[in-house]
Amino acid sequence: MMRVLFVSLSEKSHLYCMTPLAWALTVAGHEVRVASSPRLTEAITRTGLTALPVGRDHDIYRDMTAYRDSQDYKTANWSRCEPGQVDWSELRERYELSVPYAFAVYNDSMIDDLAAFAQSWRPDLVVRDPLAYSGAIAARISGAAHARLMWCEDVWGRTRRTFLELMESVPEAERVDPLADWLTSRSEPFGFSCDEEMLHGEATIVSLPGSLQRLPGQSRELAMRHIPYNGDAVVWDWLRESPKRPRVCLSLGSSNTEDYGGDYVSVPDILEALADEDLEVVAALLPAQRERLGEVPANARVVDSVALHTLLPTCSAIIHHGGYGTYATALVNGVPQLILSTSVSDHEMRGESLRDSGAGVYLHHREAGAEEVLGQVRRMIAEPGFTDCAERLRAESAAMPSPHELVPVLERMVANR
Repeated sequence: MMRVLFVSLSEKSHLYCMTPLAWALTVAGHEVRVASSPRLTEAITRTGLTALPVGRDHDIYRDMTAYRDSQDYKTANWSRCEPGQVDWSELRERYELSVPYAFAVYNDSMIDDLAAFAQSWRPDLVVRDPLAYSGAIAARISGAAHARLMWCEDVWGRTRRTFLELMESVPEAERVDPLADWLTSRSEPFGFSCDEEMLHGEATIVSLPGSLQRLPGQSRELAMRHIPYNGDAVVWDWLRESPKRPRVCLSLGSSNTEDYGGDYVSVPDILEALADEDLEVVAALLPAQRERLGEVPANARVVDSVALHTLLPTCSAIIHHGGYGTYATALVNGVPQLILSTSVSDHEMRGESLRDSGAGVYLHHREAGAEEVLGQVRRMIAEPGFTDCAERLRAESAAMPSPHELVPVLERMVANR
């Protein structure tokens, strides 16, 4: 039996990407704990897993709400991470802002508690969110094997590699490394400093089909099929019959809307634009999003308690905000996607990759006016190529190893260290 410690940022969407693997390890007889800030405790326990609240809650969400435009700051766009796309000064600024105002805020409050737990519980394996660097410290303290579980392209690893390459051409006196300096300062009390294995892990678990993955990993890659977990799920009576006309889902996510205090596109405008189409539009919304609606068009159904993996198998298309959970759930169900996103994290790369595959359309939210959305939805419904390409990606995803099949791979990784 292994002791396995999962470490997540305080984001439900990140936790949900981890949940199927944590279940698979539990069912295989391993002892599993899921660590995060206290605010995530209820979400963890509702998955049926054992929560480990560590540290104290932080206030990053206050800043997210106050600076909603930050999702479109140049420094927040990690999709641009290759040599030729970025220069030294841009990457230096990206790290100088991201480390103190994001990475450290998420992680610092967890480090001491998590370190103490790792020292006493001695996990054999740590599986962490790619941005949960506190988990890397816990792995090093306990001597555990260490894997990252991705909810994105590995833009963090590729950016790091580009940063180090560009640093070589900079005069030594001008070289700075905010990420390594921060992690070293947090690691030195435990007797070690930051190195590249801490940043990238011994292995990287990826759930993107190979044809969509644009960036090679910086550590050994382990493929795992995405299994949608969307929280509480009920197959409502209206989902048990095939729709009489094409069904289009509209979802702008929950974590993104809650964290940033609102949406980046207008739900009422989209519903109005689609009102005269021969479609059934299902708007899966939060209660706060519903409250901002006026009159709902006759061809729209507004719901706030539907899990996407129960809805999307009945849909001909989905309009969404580009979050990985929504994107991957549509992917494994073979549903064409219209992504209306900011440029934060790897969203730009994610949208462009989907567009290039032929399985969807990507628009920056500032380009996503009602008429443009209407035109793209008409295309996705009328042109069978979108569905054909989405089905190809579904089949490619289905051929990837399941979380259950990954368990013995992780067991061997631990045994062979």
